[in-house]
Amino acid sequence: MNLNDSFFNKVEKKTKVDKNTIISLAQKLQNGNMKDEKTLREVIDTLSQMTGKKVSKEQSDKIISKVVGGEVPKNIDKMF
Repeated sequence: MNLNDSFFNKVEKKTKVDKNTIISLAQKLQNGNMKDEKTLREVIDTLSQMTGKKVSKEQSDKIISKVVGGEVPKNIDKMF
């Protein structure tokens, strides 16, 4: 999928997250081992910073436990 600058401009305007941050996070997700605690913590921290929402250590631990334990649906439709 080829995303053009107008797409990123719309996202940045709405979220205040720049194109480079989005691409960096996407690469981290694509290249990272999502069963690795360090990678997951980096992703959680990045998302926390991007959204301005604080994530406590307890919340991070719970998220990591669920992901590593395979409790996250592979199909996004099952998440809702």
